[in-house]
This record gives sequence, C-alpha cells and structure tokens, in this order.
Amino acid sequence: MKPPDLVANCQLPGLGRIAEGQATLPPQSPARRLKLFIRRRLSPRHERQFKRRSNDLLNGLGRLSGRPERPQVLPTGDPPLQLHAGDWVRVRSRAEIDATLDHWRQLRGCTFMPEMAPYCGTTQRVLKPLERFVDERDLRVKMCRAVVLLDGVICQGTADFGRCDRACALFWRVEWLEKLDPSSVSGSTGG
Repeated sequence: MKPPDLVANCQLPGLGRIAEGQATLPPQSPARRLKLFIRRRLSPRHERQFKRRSNDLLNGLGRLSGRPERPQVLPTGDPPLQLHAGDWVRVRSRAEIDATLDHWRQLRGCTFMPEMAPYCGTTQRVLKPLERFVDERDLRVKMCRAVVLLDGVICQGTADFGRCDRACALFWRVEWLEKLDPSSVSGSTGG
C-alpha cells in the first residue's frame, strides 16, 4: 500500500483527500488563493460578472496612475479567423498576445496560461477547431467559438501544481494565431 501523502498526488485516488482539505498542496501566492476562492465560490455567470467589474475597476485605477488599460473584450470588427484541421499557424509573440488579455489574463473567457508562453513564435499545425467541451467545474458541456487545439501542444503541468501526466490539450484563441500559407511551411513544428 502507498503512503497517504503519495496517494494525494494522484488525481483519482487523492480526490477525496483533496476535497476534504487533507491533501498537502504546494504553497500558493495570495493572487492564486484569490483566484481559487472566486472559482470555487461563484457560479460561472457570477464569476464572469465579477471579473468584468474588477477589470473595469483595475482599468480605472490604472488610468489614475497613467498605466495603459487592459481590454475588457476586443471590439468585434472582422469575423474571427477560420481555422480547420491541418492548417498551419504561427503562434503570435508574447507581447502580441499580452495586448489582447484583460487583468485576469483572459480573452473572451479563455485564459493564456504561463505554460503556453514557450509556444509563442513557433509554427504549429491545427489539430481541430473546438466547438464544445466539458467544464469540469460545473460538469456542463460548454459551447465555444474561435478556439482551436494545436497538434501535439499539451499541458505538462503548471507552476502552481507541478508536473501532471494527464496531457490536457491547451485551448488557443484564434486571435493568438496567424494562419500561414502551406507552401511556406517546411513541415516541421516548433520553428
């Protein structure tokens, strides 16, 4: 039998201990604790309202101190880029992506995780467009638009929680990608 501390490190066997607050978790910053509190205590609708209002508040405070505003939601102008399975894309630079993010590091509800930064500036292939997914927070199927999965681009774990072997696909907003002409791609990724 495994020692109890090791059991908590595996997602399924440790779920009960984690839910009961008995699992040992890595130290968390105050910002991370606030995010977890909001996510665990508010419904998704109330979470969106809270984030929208707090983004407006932080923008107001930023105006007073002369800092640039973070977007609430990018203005809708051109229709979103249409990407299909097999299309080649370049992931935009970190600075270009950061310019699209609000104070919660999100664009239209999709978070840009720090673990996605190494892919900035690389050439990738679209695995498939994402139209729906199961949100494990509230066990509902959610619909989405202008989000794609990239072939072989998966999460290896996070700075907050460490290594994870689950291999979840990362969600990419099409605004963070630039479609490439297939003739200009040599067939290799990570370029």
